[in-house]
Amino acid sequence: MNLLSVENISKSYGEKQLFKQVGFGIMQGEKVALIARNGSGKSTLLRILCGKDVADEGKVTYRNGIKISFLDQEPVFNEHLSIIEAVLASENEISKAVKQYEKVIEEHNHRPDKEMSKELAEAIGNMDKNDAWDYESKVKQILGRLGLTRLNQSVNTLSGGQKKRMALARVLIENPDLLIMDEPTNHLDVDMIEWLEEYLQNKDLSLLLVTHDRYFLDNICSRIIELDNQTIYTYQGNYSYFLEKKSEREFNSAREVDKARNLMRKELEWIRRMPKARGTKSKSRVDAFYEIKDKASEKKQEKEIELHVKMSRIGGKVLEMKKVYKSYDNIHLLKGFDYTFKTGERIGIVGKNGVGKSTFLNLIIGKEQADSGKINVGETIVFGYYSQSGLELKEDKRVIEVVKDNIADVIALGDGTKVSASQFLTMFQFPPEMQYTFVSKLSGGEKRRLYLLTILVKNPNFLILDEPTNDLDLLTLQTLEEFLLYFKGCLLIVSHDRYFMDKLVDHLLVFEGDGVVSDFTGNYREWRLKTQLQENLEKQKNQKIKSEKKSTTEENKIYDEPVKTRKKTFKEKYEFEQIEKELADLEKEREDLSEKLIQNNGKVEELTLWSKRLAEITESINNKELRWLELSELDN
Repeated sequence: MNLLSVENISKSYGEKQLFKQVGFGIMQGEKVALIARNGSGKSTLLRILCGKDVADEGKVTYRNGIKISFLDQEPVFNEHLSIIEAVLASENEISKAVKQYEKVIEEHNHRPDKEMSKELAEAIGNMDKNDAWDYESKVKQILGRLGLTRLNQSVNTLSGGQKKRMALARVLIENPDLLIMDEPTNHLDVDMIEWLEEYLQNKDLSLLLVTHDRYFLDNICSRIIELDNQTIYTYQGNYSYFLEKKSEREFNSAREVDKARNLMRKELEWIRRMPKARGTKSKSRVDAFYEIKDKASEKKQEKEIELHVKMSRIGGKVLEMKKVYKSYDNIHLLKGFDYTFKTGERIGIVGKNGVGKSTFLNLIIGKEQADSGKINVGETIVFGYYSQSGLELKEDKRVIEVVKDNIADVIALGDGTKVSASQFLTMFQFPPEMQYTFVSKLSGGEKRRLYLLTILVKNPNFLILDEPTNDLDLLTLQTLEEFLLYFKGCLLIVSHDRYFMDKLVDHLLVFEGDGVVSDFTGNYREWRLKTQLQENLEKQKNQKIKSEKKSTTEENKIYDEPVKTRKKTFKEKYEFEQIEKELADLEKEREDLSEKLIQNNGKVEELTLWSKRLAEITESINNKELRWLELSELDN
């Protein structure tokens, strides 16, 4: 049975039709990807499914009682809260259960009557139902895996990427039946992406996502929905299967359109010659003509983006970095870094967020200064720098004005030909009807494509790309990859897109933290295999040490680290409070029984029962005191 059913929905903005009468469904446990070109309406469709936008027509139906979570491109939080407060403030079923339980516990301590006991039992049942006892510890664990460790940091001090990771943590914690995600891998480093892949693979949830990460698509999704030319196409398989079948579909469609156009020419002659008095046969032929006309009017496969930009001449000297040091607030980013870049090098940069990758790029182009050391740039070097924060297109400008104002009216291409600004935009999939659109009306991916155009057209011979794949559609990515494969200059890439890195780079600069940068010959996949091998060897070594320690006596055990206390879970807090009350009651009962036994006033049967009960109470008190000691060592 479908968790989600979409029936004949359509959406337009002004004259632009995004999609028309599209439909599909998602079954329980399915993991589905939505693929489309930039500006086709992917994000709009997701927002309609989540009730954050409204379709012009059609119907979206959910199975009764299911929980849905949505990861938006632009999440909203209370800016005055801390990270942990903002995430815990989420109004999902789990957080509601926790808040209800805490409220009832507080009231129960002040008013322990029968009515409150009933409410407490309901609150505990609700906590069990939502598996909420370890909620806070799960929240902290997921935030930690996403690089958010300063949990008391205020939301208003966070970057856009950190807020996106907060939003990702929030939807994962909600444990929904259906999770809808818009570009979940943006702003994650590679370690985080691999962790997210594993997390989603092991979770029994249904998933609908938009992502440009092709390895992520292949590893997670078993079905792909393509939104193309306002219509939905479905492919039962992963991304590799989708590419094969999409190519077949487009080839067959083009043949059908050509066939319809040839037939339409013949039928058009008949229509013009046909007498006005029409019989039944003539009418059916007229109806068939209009069906052929509709088919013949379909657009053929859109022409792919063409990248034929000219590269400036590059001399013998490219770039030298000698004994470069850079720190911020006692955090070392570079410590004596040495490297000489050569013509034609294709270098990838990897490392966790915050280790200095973007700072390194800014040092190269002179945007930031080193604390010490030398950076010598060759006289012929022309940098092209595509940065995460460099997208500063004026929203009130039209697309063609951006090109004319920032570049030129006429642009020279790599093959020696010259084209107008309008022709150049058309090559980048900005057709004439779109060139007079205001920048503010473009989608995020279209803005990125326009920004990329302004970088490449300046004829760089040293290209620096900082997360270039974010928000670009898969067609643009494939074309960019083909261009970069034949780029003769120096190429430096920072990207979390493993497929992109594997295809383009031949060695890596690995930022390990604390100013250490190592050089690895090979692509990302080869480096990852090496690090995984090292991690496995380290695990085996640690396991061997542990097994050797276990063979020693308890008195001679050596512990690598002092025992670290953790906080009590909600369930443990409740248990701790209950044990204190139960111990008091048991102590009172033990005193009463001891007194009765001392007085020896009962019958033999009673004395036997009292003695047996006293032994049970003593054992129970001993067990509860041991448990109380265990819990008392945990932090509140």
